[in-house]
Amino acid sequence: MDTYRTIAAPATGLFKDKGSKFLAFAFPVENEMEIKQHIQQLKKEYFDARHHCYAYRLGISGKHWRANDDGEPSSTGGKPILGQLLSLELSDMLIVVVRYFGGIQLGVPGLINAYRSAAADVLAHAEIIEKTAKEILTITFSYLNMNKVMKLVKDEGLEITAQHFDNECEIKIAVPLSKKDKMVHELHEFARIT
Repeated sequence: MDTYRTIAAPATGLFKDKGSKFLAFAFPVENEMEIKQHIQQLKKEYFDARHHCYAYRLGISGKHWRANDDGEPSSTGGKPILGQLLSLELSDMLIVVVRYFGGIQLGVPGLINAYRSAAADVLAHAEIIEKTAKEILTITFSYLNMNKVMKLVKDEGLEITAQHFDNECEIKIAVPLSKKDKMVHELHEFARIT
């Protein structure tokens, strides 16, 4: 299978408990650089908040993940957020929960519930979609082989993400993982693939 679940666009959510506010933000992401940018932006925007706990999963299987408590007691912030991503089988996304302390301690069970509830609320406000995992292949070929390459790309319904045509032509195509081996096999006769 080369499909996975993620969200279509950024979303926000909110949970309140005993005066504390938990602002939740969800973002579709593709790499750690995007994740860092979103976290830095939220820390700058909500600089007066006590904590910015987060969790993310990346990749078709979500094997690349991280949960961060940002100073909250161990496993009370990031892990409950991650639990929401796992329970809905979501990947290529980040959830950050920004906490404003309300003056009353919530205790470990209260914190776990608050972060889990904030993450659940933002996901309830997000549009969950199914995406196909793709790999970008660069195909280099002579101008004489243009029709063969373009016919194969069209017949397979592949997306061209970049192209440059000259005596030596180059296109970049987004290939679903399940079609990659077939495409490499069919193209190798008249094109170089990287």
